[in-house]
Amino acid sequence: MVKLRENEQKTLLVLEKLGGRAAVEQITSVSGLAYAAIMRAALVLKAKRLVKIHEQKQTTVTLNQEGKLYAQRGLPERRTLNAAYQKGGEISISDIPHEIDMPSSSIPIALAWLIQKDWATIDKDKGTVRLTKKQKPPKGDDEKLLALLARKGTVVVEELDKSLRHIVATLRRRKLIDTKERTLHELELTEQGWKLIKKGIEVSEEVSQLTPELIITGKWRRKKLRKFDVTAPGPTVYPGKVHPLQQIVQCAREIFLEMGFTEIRGPLIETAFWNFDALFQPQDHPAREMMDTFYLANPKAGGLPKKSLVDAVAKTHENGWTTGSKGWGYKWSREEARRLVLRTHTTSETIKYLSKHKTPPIKVFSVDRVYRNEKLTYKNTAEFHQIEGIVVDKHVTLRDLMGTLKTFYTRFGLRKVQFWPCYFPYTEPSAQAVFYVPKLKRWIELCGMGMFRPEVLAPMGIRYPVLAWGGGLERLAMIELGLDDIRILYGNSLGWIRRTPLCL
Repeated sequence: MVKLRENEQKTLLVLEKLGGRAAVEQITSVSGLAYAAIMRAALVLKAKRLVKIHEQKQTTVTLNQEGKLYAQRGLPERRTLNAAYQKGGEISISDIPHEIDMPSSSIPIALAWLIQKDWATIDKDKGTVRLTKKQKPPKGDDEKLLALLARKGTVVVEELDKSLRHIVATLRRRKLIDTKERTLHELELTEQGWKLIKKGIEVSEEVSQLTPELIITGKWRRKKLRKFDVTAPGPTVYPGKVHPLQQIVQCAREIFLEMGFTEIRGPLIETAFWNFDALFQPQDHPAREMMDTFYLANPKAGGLPKKSLVDAVAKTHENGWTTGSKGWGYKWSREEARRLVLRTHTTSETIKYLSKHKTPPIKVFSVDRVYRNEKLTYKNTAEFHQIEGIVVDKHVTLRDLMGTLKTFYTRFGLRKVQFWPCYFPYTEPSAQAVFYVPKLKRWIELCGMGMFRPEVLAPMGIRYPVLAWGGGLERLAMIELGLDDIRILYGNSLGWIRRTPLCL
């Protein structure tokens, strides 16, 4: 036996009364139920094969403010045409605004449509409009539709004559009308629906909630409680939420904090000293040129730290100082070190932190923005996030660093992680962490890693091994979110943001 709720029973009975097929609006007016209630009932009845739902797209058209003005006074080309006839078939373009009280901005529109409709030609030498026909042309379809809209207010495009239907697009391009699209729904009883009605339907009143009055009086015992389908889909809701990329940033921070690390932050603008020199990167290194680094134009230079530290870095660059290295063999420049840059990595913050914190154990990390003078492509941006960290202790080795990063990436859900030998200017030994992506069938670099060289540590007064790593966060985000274009992360597409899960 088919079980129906109150609104579904009423909908079937009203459909029978209206001949078995009717629009939802008609059912609403007869039954007294809300439109939404009828549609909910219709979906249930359709699922039970008692009714069919017919949909029809409908476009309505109304005049906007300018359209109403043209409907009242006539189109600019028609008014110009009439003025030209009064002048004997030719009128000066400069006289048009005065003859027909038309703003100068409308003159080009009128002339363009006069030519397009083959009503007139323009004599550029004389600056006049000359009519091409002896008799006034009859009203066109655009003028007929304007008059119809002025008379009726709103018309349905699908109900217009074919001669007027095609002109709707023209008036829309001329920005004289507003159009709205909507979907009309009609319900029709199926054969099963008719059979059920013939058997007889008795509408039983239902209550959707227990009120204090029903409970106190005991009337609830005689009432039929409405059942709710908790599995039925509800309306789509788009709640406010954290941007997907920021969710990845928060996830990385939480993992490091749970692993016992402390977060550090620093300014987006740094001196070349902390960004390059303190990391034993030579001042003539290609990465320091304009093609890779954003240098500030105003102000151009910043201050340097204490003189003893600056002198130690300078000597290390020039001759290796006390590190046992030969250095880079050039004259180190303070002016070059003072130049201000948009930091190219967050390692500038970790080395600055090391210059003030020298006693192990030290475990710090940073997840922050960095800048590179990169061309915007599907895999590169000029601004991105970098995951940076260091571990300082008395007997740590590269194996400890590999274990730390393996733990971090495993917590991130990446299982197949390997470490390959590599070269970086300020670490030795060095390696890179890579992850195998089955979808791409290749290994993807996650971060660079290694142990800081003596040339980096000696000027800072650090006597213990320092494990360091740094890598782009966006690459992790693309893997986590299943993206193949980094630009999606910064495109702020509302559709993509809504589709992305709230909890990654």
